Amino acid sequence: MTELPLFDPRTRLRRLRNVDRDIGSLGAVGGGCLLATFILFLLNSTLAVVPLAGFLVASGYGWYAHQAETARALTFLATASTILILGLITVYVFIEALPVLQRMGVRLFGFTEPVEFFGVTIIPSVESYWSTSQHTYSLIPMIWGTFVTTLIATAIAAPLGIAAALFLAEIAPPLIRETVKPGVEILAGIPSIVYGYLGFVVLNTFLYENLEMTNLGSLFLVGLVIGLMALPTVVSVADDALTSVPDSMRDGAVAMGLTRWQTMKSITLPAALSGVSAAVLLGIGRAVGETMAATVILGHIQKLPDPLQDVFDNTETLTSLIASQYGNADGLHMNALFTAGVVLFVTVLILSIAARRIELRMDRKLGGGQ
Repeated sequence: MTELPLFDPRTRLRRLRNVDRDIGSLGAVGGGCLLATFILFLLNSTLAVVPLAGFLVASGYGWYAHQAETARALTFLATASTILILGLITVYVFIEALPVLQRMGVRLFGFTEPVEFFGVTIIPSVESYWSTSQHTYSLIPMIWGTFVTTLIATAIAAPLGIAAALFLAEIAPPLIRETVKPGVEILAGIPSIVYGYLGFVVLNTFLYENLEMTNLGSLFLVGLVIGLMALPTVVSVADDALTSVPDSMRDGAVAMGLTRWQTMKSITLPAALSGVSAAVLLGIGRAVGETMAATVILGHIQKLPDPLQDVFDNTETLTSLIASQYGNADGLHMNALFTAGVVLFVTVLILSIAARRIELRMDRKLGGGQ
């Protein structure tokens, strides 16, 4: 009696071809539906929901019948969509800012009048100011306000955050660490409007009454509040970086006779410096992009402090400018607010590039130049 083969190669090949054809059809249908959804969305049509539903049905069937291939396609689609959406946002923001850039030119970064900085008078060559009625705009006061508040916030969040992360990762007993670490992460999730409201009601009143300030709201107070807001983020990310250092490195340092402080200073912190630097830059990024706390506290005056180094004076930041004026803006005024967004975009881009360069440099240093 002749035994039949366990499978027929021709039948198996036919099945594989059918599967490939099915996957190709699903990909064509899903891609077509997604493309139609995107086009109808750009056209501001309510019919965009129809192809979107078709894409969801095709994805659901693909997940049921060909899960591995569908997962691969969806992850690729998510990555490509992220890049595409980011590119479209960038192009849109720059296009919207172009009319003001063409109208104002270098005057967009000009001054209203000579500015005194630590006794030295800065005489600008270009004069400008922020006037929505005359469509004349200068971003210098807002850029200065953003710079000062970010500097103050970094001076608070960076050293305190790194010190707290070192304590939690290297010194704190397990009970204290397990209690404090979740609390720090909860603090990082509190909405910024809450911090801003508490800063305005409690700290603002305290500074006004005890320091005899002439106005409510100041750059110092905004920087202080934003620094406290960024502190949990710095602590959490830096702690994760420090705890990821292998225990063998600490044990080797202790075996060589180093104290706990020497181990932290010479072994743990340098080994985790890329992660700690990323934590600080994340805190700076939050300080630069913080909106609600600055909007609640500041008095929204579009002029430079007098003198320039007076951190207790009132002015505006780029984010608070956008938040406080976009509701009533149109025409060139709206374009000017988009220009403020461009400045923020470029600033965050520079911070991201700097963080990446620091990470690569530390990888080369700790990896022996490989």
